[in-house]
Amino acid sequence: MFTSPDGLCGIGELAERAGVSVKTVRFYSDQGLLPEASRSAGGHRRYGPEALDRLRLIRSLRALGLPVREVHRVIDEGEAGAGSVLEDAVAGQLRELGSELRALRWREAGLRLVQECPPGDRADRLRLIGAVAAPPSTAPLARFWRAWLPPRMPAGATAAFLQAAVPEPPVDPEPAQVLAFARLNAFVTRPCTGAERPQPEAHKGAGARASAVLYAGLAQAYELAGTPLRRGRAPCPGEELDSFVDAYASSYGSRDTPAFRRLLVGQLAVDPRIDHYWDLVAEVITPSGGPPEPTPGSAHDWLFTALDAQTTAAA
Repeated sequence: MFTSPDGLCGIGELAERAGVSVKTVRFYSDQGLLPEASRSAGGHRRYGPEALDRLRLIRSLRALGLPVREVHRVIDEGEAGAGSVLEDAVAGQLRELGSELRALRWREAGLRLVQECPPGDRADRLRLIGAVAAPPSTAPLARFWRAWLPPRMPAGATAAFLQAAVPEPPVDPEPAQVLAFARLNAFVTRPCTGAERPQPEAHKGAGARASAVLYAGLAQAYELAGTPLRRGRAPCPGEELDSFVDAYASSYGSRDTPAFRRLLVGQLAVDPRIDHYWDLVAEVITPSGGPPEPTPGSAHDWLFTALDAQTTAAA
């Protein structure tokens, strides 16, 4: 392949044939990726015919973004005849690239948000956006709910509730969704006292096991209520409301009776609400122009309204 009598080539010829700089060849040699076949009498590096293919492979792997240590592992395994290291390295790069692309999409939407807003609003928008990482983290939202949920609630029940209550940020957000998530982050991280975040009455009477029963039942009821919410149906009695009442009755060890429903509607009427949180969640998960996606908050409102109307009519 090479023109010299000994079949070897110098660093300059190898670099020219591979289309890289001499400095690049020297770097890969020093890293142990491109072994020399020998040294000339003057101490110059000499490479064998296989060096050109190896250098082209190194260049291709580096062009895909693989770090030098991963390139080393891929080449070493290739010589051993396996092959899974390359698959793992490529999968890792794809995950990393996906995260970078997601961050870029959030940054782009944030820039558009600032660009499109009135000049008087820009300082506030910049403050809100600056407090959120790109891509954004949902950890502050999870901490907010962990502090709000009943103490000692089983881990499985807590995780199931967090999955429903903490929205996943859109992968390709619109500016309005970035703004809503930034406001949601500001809402859950603002300083507040215990009096500003009171617990619902249901938390006080239920122990850890009863709390798990309550929230599992509520999750089922909220899911059922999602269907009429999406269809725009007015609150009304039905399977959804029965499931909602049964969640409370089961956690209290009571039966679902008209008397219990009257007591329940009175209790829920005075329970603290976090409507602003759920309004922002709906904005985060709903693309512009589309109908609002149901949230546990909107489902709770629908079910409570149905219960209130039913007990009022019965009275």
